[in-house]
Amino acid sequence: MKPSILLIFTVFLLFTPSHATQLQSTESSFISILISSQGLDFIKNLLVTKAISSLTPLQLPQIKKSVKIPFVGRVDIAFSNITIYHIDVPSSIIAPGDTGVAIVASGTTCNLSMHWHYSYGTWLLPVQISDSGTAQVQVEGMEVGLTLGLENREGSMKLSVKDCGCYVEDISIKLDGGASWLYQGMVDAFEGQIGSVVESTITEKLKEGIIKLDSFLQALPKEIPVDDIASLNVTFVNDPLLSNSSIGFDINGLFTRANSTALPKYYQFSKRPFSCTDPSKMLGILLDQSVLNSASALYFNAEFMQWIVDKVPDQSLLNTAGWRFIIPQLYKKYPNDDMNMNISLSTPPVIRVSQNNVDAIIYADLIIDVLESEEVIPVACISLELLLYSQAIHVSGSVKISGNNLAGSVKLDDFTMSLKWSKIGNLHLFLVQIHAWNPSAVLRAYAAANFKKPVMWTLIETVILPYANVHLGKGFPLPIIHGFTLQNAEIIFSYSKITVCSDVAFEEPHDLTQLPFFSYRNTVWL
Repeated sequence: MKPSILLIFTVFLLFTPSHATQLQSTESSFISILISSQGLDFIKNLLVTKAISSLTPLQLPQIKKSVKIPFVGRVDIAFSNITIYHIDVPSSIIAPGDTGVAIVASGTTCNLSMHWHYSYGTWLLPVQISDSGTAQVQVEGMEVGLTLGLENREGSMKLSVKDCGCYVEDISIKLDGGASWLYQGMVDAFEGQIGSVVESTITEKLKEGIIKLDSFLQALPKEIPVDDIASLNVTFVNDPLLSNSSIGFDINGLFTRANSTALPKYYQFSKRPFSCTDPSKMLGILLDQSVLNSASALYFNAEFMQWIVDKVPDQSLLNTAGWRFIIPQLYKKYPNDDMNMNISLSTPPVIRVSQNNVDAIIYADLIIDVLESEEVIPVACISLELLLYSQAIHVSGSVKISGNNLAGSVKLDDFTMSLKWSKIGNLHLFLVQIHAWNPSAVLRAYAAANFKKPVMWTLIETVILPYANVHLGKGFPLPIIHGFTLQNAEIIFSYSKITVCSDVAFEEPHDLTQLPFFSYRNTVWL
């Protein structure tokens, strides 16, 4: 049982390169995939050698023929158990064009083994005369070529055969067993028939593989699960974009609720050409910032962005005694009571990609709860606001590749606060911003106008950001075929876009020899 050659070829074609400077699209897509000529060669060499060599052993149809020989009469000749047991491909090319993708393996050599048998009877002798043995067949100068069409069919990639063929240039047969030396000349007359069987069988095998692989592609899921909440929509948008050296694919790329077919309709993406600064990179993936914002909106709507903080590194932050010099009325009304912080985002974070970084604007409310006699008492709500607008934390962070995931981490740049409501009177928020827990330190800092880090800043850095970074560190999957791994990736920022340029390594996820393969066992009469 061996894999179909086209199973390998078409997986390759699904991720062959788009010309780095000529990607244009008439429909909205938010992730584009490019593979450079180096990536094309890498995958072609990998897949051609694995595909064609894995065709062995391949059994060919039996060949039978009856001939009339003077003074002998009718002679029945049969070749059976014709098996291709070795294929070598010294040279292969792939050539994307305007109408399809051509793949040609040239100079291919092929080794076969078979059994031969003949029998006849004459009027001179009332008995049947027969002989049999084995033969080794060498096929040289074979070319295998096919042209494939690719088109978007309702979000999946439709694969079709436009042309397919196999040509045998030269074949030689060496017989073993019986009186092989006597029959070599007769058998040599079958070279053409054996070559034709090789050509037709390999051609049919390619076509069969294309049909089966197309069914496989149509059945592929159109989303990549991220977790129980979100999936990445990998529906193809438009047909592949082909040039004379590459192919490109656009996918939707937005996050959706897991197992949901509803697509967001409020994102805008201005498509423009892009390329990798290092042309030797095999793969390029362009992501619009709308991909990140769709994730932000999805998790917000799923009520994932709210939590209660009841443990912090400095546990004194969660007792009213720790706030007695900052919010005296809180301690006076609830002396030595434990507290928690109820944090919730009021709107989805807004993520912006610039030429140097990725920024997120987060609007959050922090409710201070007092725990008294098993009762949770909300006492005040502080809105965290952007310096120029209301309710914002301004976060900048780093982005990295982790495996095949786009991951990152964030740090706090700056923030402002405002009191939204209070049950304990007015709060002096400038004191909340001072990281000091004794009156003398507060007064010294305030008098010198040389404040230390704010309390709220400390709370954000020690509680909120570590929580966020745990999830951001895991990242979300990029649209990479299973078994391929990004290597030596670089990340390029531009206005509203992130481009990942990378080399690719391949590790077989399973034994390719276990994939379906259907041998030909029919008989061909010549």
